[in-house]
Amino acid sequence: MATDDEVAPTQPVPRRRRDRLLDAYSGEHAVYGLVLVTALVAVGWEEDTDFEVLLFVFGTVIVFWLAHIYAAVVASRAERPAKPLAAAVRDGARHSSGMLVAMLVPAALLLLGALGLVEEYTAYFLALGSGIVLLAVIGYANAARNGSSWPWRIAGLLATTLLGVLVIGLSILAH
Repeated sequence: MATDDEVAPTQPVPRRRRDRLLDAYSGEHAVYGLVLVTALVAVGWEEDTDFEVLLFVFGTVIVFWLAHIYAAVVASRAERPAKPLAAAVRDGARHSSGMLVAMLVPAALLLLGALGLVEEYTAYFLALGSGIVLLAVIGYANAARNGSSWPWRIAGLLATTLLGVLVIGLSILAH
């Protein structure tokens, strides 16, 4: 037992679920995925049902995820010594898995509309807004995790949101 003058040995603190969730959404591929999914929802809604938009988003994200895995594997071939092909595929899939995580919330919201649990336009706008809200949360939460004061947290929220909306808008124009 430690006395007041002694420091008790520290136990590793288990990572909280919130931290793991933030890590999943804060990675470069998840942020990219949020931008991609939000832009896809925006361009897919005009004449399509929520189910068709959901299929469009799901299919497109899977294709982009596979493209990222492919790029990681090709890039890994330049390493010396090159890691085994199976390891390169596994590492590429794990590294880019944030793209799949980014799709979960908007896809779930679109599914609500497709199943008739909420009105289709409501589900569409919730899915569209969820990408922007998630970017805002990421900006705030990352600033908080880094020990920033509340004004800097708000600045992180605003910067992440506004830059995200700008990139989403440019993506919509490109499609």
